[in-house]
Amino acid sequence: MAASAVVPFVSVEEYLHSDPQPDMDYVDGTMEERNLGELEHSSLQRFLIALFYQKRKEWQIDAYPELRVQVAATRYRVPDVCVMPLNWEKTPIVREAPLLCLEVKSEGFTLKKERTRAQDYLRMGVREVWLFEPQTRMAYIMRGEEMIEQREGMLKLAGTGIELDLAALFGVLDE
Repeated sequence: MAASAVVPFVSVEEYLHSDPQPDMDYVDGTMEERNLGELEHSSLQRFLIALFYQKRKEWQIDAYPELRVQVAATRYRVPDVCVMPLNWEKTPIVREAPLLCLEVKSEGFTLKKERTRAQDYLRMGVREVWLFEPQTRMAYIMRGEEMIEQREGMLKLAGTGIELDLAALFGVLDE
């Protein structure tokens, strides 16, 4: 992964009509690089999308990889996986709070930076943010100001059927 790139000031309109590859976050006038591209990152993201797609009817959800989410008037984030209720009003950019945002940490991105991104989702109304760190096989569950570390067992989103077995998730790294 490249070092975190910051582009000079751009307007929201310029950002919304840009097509950076890969997509970037937009934070108060700057476009910021986000997690991307390494094999472990991609493997975990693939597993998550496949799981959520397989369970979409049972859990009554839609899950999307790398979909822009407007977290505030001048802030757009692009989570690795965005989980929406099945009946959400589909728009090109998510403007209502997802049920859950999932991020996979890449080399070079600090936990502090990931926490800042998570706080944007939580302020928007997202119930929880799950961050996965492939190098340490650690999961972080963020809700409010709370951050819980979990290495094993199941992650569950209260009030939904959504659950994730960490052994199965991190097991893809051994394949």
